[in-house]
Amino acid sequence: MKKPKPLTDKEGEVRELLLEDMKRFRPAAEMLSPSLVAKLRIKQGPSKKVLAKESVTIQLSRDVLQHFRASGPGWQTRLDAALREWLDAHSPT
Repeated sequence: MKKPKPLTDKEGEVRELLLEDMKRFRPAAEMLSPSLVAKLRIKQGPSKKVLAKESVTIQLSRDVLQHFRASGPGWQTRLDAALREWLDAHSPT
């Protein structure tokens, strides 16, 4: 297998991409770390389907919100999980 041509020249300019170049490309989700994929919210394709979420505006107690936000990145997902856990144990009516 011959070595592919560099994508940039000595000045850093990107050359015209060829079909051969495109065939070597891989989805970003395959090439990046899982944490970066999550931060960028890159879709993983049909095998990794996730339940769709809906954006809403709600009012929460300040202390509850501060508690979840203080837990760091992913706090909204943890809040969603906590609500889901409550629903499993209680009837919302």
